[in-house]
Amino acid sequence: MSRIITILIAVVFSVGISAQNQSEEKTIKKVISTFFDALHQGDSTLMKSTLHQDLKIQTTFTNKEGNKQLRTQTKAQLLKGVASKKVSDKYLEKLLSYTIKIDGNLASVWTPYEFYLNGNFSHCGANSFQLFNNNGQWEIIYLVDMRRRSNCKVINNKK
Repeated sequence: MSRIITILIAVVFSVGISAQNQSEEKTIKKVISTFFDALHQGDSTLMKSTLHQDLKIQTTFTNKEGNKQLRTQTKAQLLKGVASKKVSDKYLEKLLSYTIKIDGNLASVWTPYEFYLNGNFSHCGANSFQLFNNNGQWEIIYLVDMRRRSNCKVINNKK
């Protein structure tokens, strides 16, 4: 009898943890979604609401000479770039999937993507977000993205 009670307690506990993780994943996914909504709209105020004050941002790519590059950008540069988006430019960063890992107040999110400018395929790659649960609010603390123009699932809007 005590064995059955122990098993029931373990099942209830693991269901509770799973439900909590699903809720946290949903909240984290919403932060990432809001970040990209802000990018698409050119809304730096909305984007700022998703970012930690000490955000770090980097981009990696291979240049025309075949050299691997890593560029660092400040939070101010990112927000200025978003605010400077031309109204006539239409950005669409299509996220292909989300892989979310959570441990306590740290979350890691991997999002492969395809980027379109004014309806035309521009590049693809992956984003890696690190988020911090700042006393109940998930905030992006680090973002690195990888960009490439070839070896993408979608090239020139053709699948």
